Parts: sequence; C-alpha cells; structure tokens
Amino acid sequence: MDQTQERLIAQGLRDGQPDAWRAFYDAFAERVWRSVARLLGASSADVADVVQETFLAAAASARGYDPAKGSLWFWLWGIARRHLALHFRKREQLARLQLARARLVASNGQLQSSPHEALEAGELADLVRATLAELPVEYEDVLTAKYLDGVSVEQLAGRDSCSETAVRSRLARARSAFRDAFAKHAEIPAGGSS
Repeated sequence: MDQTQERLIAQGLRDGQPDAWRAFYDAFAERVWRSVARLLGASSADVADVVQETFLAAAASARGYDPAKGSLWFWLWGIARRHLALHFRKREQLARLQLARARLVASNGQLQSSPHEALEAGELADLVRATLAELPVEYEDVLTAKYLDGVSVEQLAGRDSCSETAVRSRLARARSAFRDAFAKHAEIPAGGSS
C-alpha cells in the first residue's frame, strides 16, 4: 500500500467512512491473521477470536489514530499484540513456558533425539513465539517476514520504503535482541547453545 492510499484510508477511518473500513480490512486482514496464527500456532482455534478482537478494538480507537506516530500496519499490529498478550495470560501460557524451559535446561540447551522430540519441538516453538511477541514491533515484523515468510531483503526495503542497508541493519539489531530475549526466556546455561 502506498502512502497516498494509506493517508486516504486513515482519514476515512477517522471519519467513520464504511468504504475506508472495507479497504482497511481488505488491506490488513490476511496479514493480521497470518501474524496472529504464527504466534498462537496455526492450528489454534483462538486465532479468529484474537483477529476479531483486534479489528473491533481498531474500530473503537480509529479516531485517535495518529499517522505521525507510525503506519496503519504498526498501529493495527500494536492493537493485535495487546490482544495476543491478553490471550496468553488467559490461557496460562506461563505454565507451558516453564515446562518448556525446564526441559530445555535439563537437556543443556540441546533438543534430544527421543520419543519426546515432537513435544520438545512444539515447546521450543512456544518459546520462540513468546520471545517474538516480547520484541519491539519493528523487530518482530522484520524477523518474521525474513525468516518465516521468506521475504527477501530487497522486498522488505521496497515494502518499508527504505534502503536495503537499513533493512540489513534492522535485521542485525532484531537478531541480537531476539538472541538476548530468548536466552533470558529459556535461561540456557553457559555452554548450552541457543
């Protein structure tokens, strides 16, 4: 979406125009769905609920949207992240993360080849999802686009209207932040790998 389209949609949202809401939904619904599904797990039945709550909250707060503070996507994704956080709290995600942490620490940071490998891989995925959700939005976005969606640096630069050097720099900072957050989350002992 180019900046002119975004400005028109943003103004329409603030004015409560139905056509702007349809354009907004059409432009972002799939991206929100994929991003929420990535963090909840694609098979989660709760994805639809979180996406619906996100768009309802966006409708309720559209008059307060300030384009000077960021793009429509970052505004909408900030709302989605708050609803994801609520979801994780409601589902007692902490208990699952503690179990995953205990198993990862017990294996010294290495997944073991055992009958429990599939369970451990799922728990590791839960740790990765939770770590991504804790990162700043711009880091989560660039990491998931590059490594989970397979978007090239060139495509990211075009999407974000910036240089490839800026995208590479953001990726480097995002990877570093992810490593630090994941290490704290998993509490991997020194000598274990991340």
